[in-house]
Amino acid sequence: MRIIVLGAGLIGRPMAVDLAADAGFEVTAADLDEEALRKSREAGPGGGPRIATVKADLSDPDRVRHLVKDYDFVLIAVPGFMGFQTLKAVVEARKNVVDISFFPEDPFLLEDAAVRAGVTAVVDCGVAPGMSNVLVGYVARELDQVKRVTIYVGGLPEYREWPYEYKAVFSPIDVIEEYVRPARFVENGQVVTKPALSDPELLSFPEIGTLEAFNTDGLRTLARTIAAPHLKEKTLRYPGHIEKMAMLRETGFFSREEVQVNGARVRPLDFTARLLFPKWKLQEGDRDITVMRVIVEGVKAGADWRHTYDLLDRYDSATRTHSMARTTGYTATVVLRMLAGGLLKGRGLLAPELMGREPGCVELLLEGLKERGVVYTRTVERL
Repeated sequence: MRIIVLGAGLIGRPMAVDLAADAGFEVTAADLDEEALRKSREAGPGGGPRIATVKADLSDPDRVRHLVKDYDFVLIAVPGFMGFQTLKAVVEARKNVVDISFFPEDPFLLEDAAVRAGVTAVVDCGVAPGMSNVLVGYVARELDQVKRVTIYVGGLPEYREWPYEYKAVFSPIDVIEEYVRPARFVENGQVVTKPALSDPELLSFPEIGTLEAFNTDGLRTLARTIAAPHLKEKTLRYPGHIEKMAMLRETGFFSREEVQVNGARVRPLDFTARLLFPKWKLQEGDRDITVMRVIVEGVKAGADWRHTYDLLDRYDSATRTHSMARTTGYTATVVLRMLAGGLLKGRGLLAPELMGREPGCVELLLEGLKERGVVYTRTVERL
């Protein structure tokens, strides 16, 4: 089977490597960045060139449609601002696809197009949204009624360095999007919108210590597919991060509205990105961690129960693979294998939590991740 990975960056490249380890897959990585493509070729299994590469402008939907036409399956790992148009182009090309891009648009806008094209389009298939949704869907299937869903997740550098104590473990422009995009969640059965970075709280995690959590727009499709009166998702950072990002945002450093500086028109966001990204860039060998806690509370046989899934994943020094690439990318590659093997047969848009309702799918996904060293632990309590 022929697979193309659109995007060869921090997450796209490890996905291509993981898939290329299967003898039955021919894998190609596409990107506009020559250096990213070179690293992909050199990162093949055993250091070999089993990953083919193609230089392509993935911001051009026509180019994407033409590019994917000779492949059986597509994995999308482009920045969020390109995600929706890229997914739309792949669906229009009638290709089965797994997407990890965090785009702001409603993915269900492509539901009818995917049905008409006769393809399966798995969206938001990373760690969160993604695996978080799968686990929520899985527990929801076991309960008679879901009362509350709470998701905490963050990708962090293992070693804290002043001033930001943060590294961008995925596209930096998508990180800033988390701080400006209004956060949507469900409260008392109603969809509520609050500013990003709002409702701070402190939580303690074994082996990590205290982290701060704040509202972000990561609930995504769960707000539509899970019938519960309370659902929310929060991002985790080291304490103090909220205040720094809120200060930059409220001062206007994240604005897309041009301002005049010495006769030139400049978007503050572009200026800020130019200064921040070198400080946030995750370098080869930099160690990162991924922390996630998914809590689902509800009723089963008249009793109240709490199901908690915890994840603590670290940089893999043996393969030199960052944790966020592992937890996000391997979720997508295992799902693509399930899709290629005929286990996911529905046509149209497939939100991750819908996989959680399919018998056997979650067990296969958890086992596939465990084989790659990504391990989720589950705790069940009667309340």
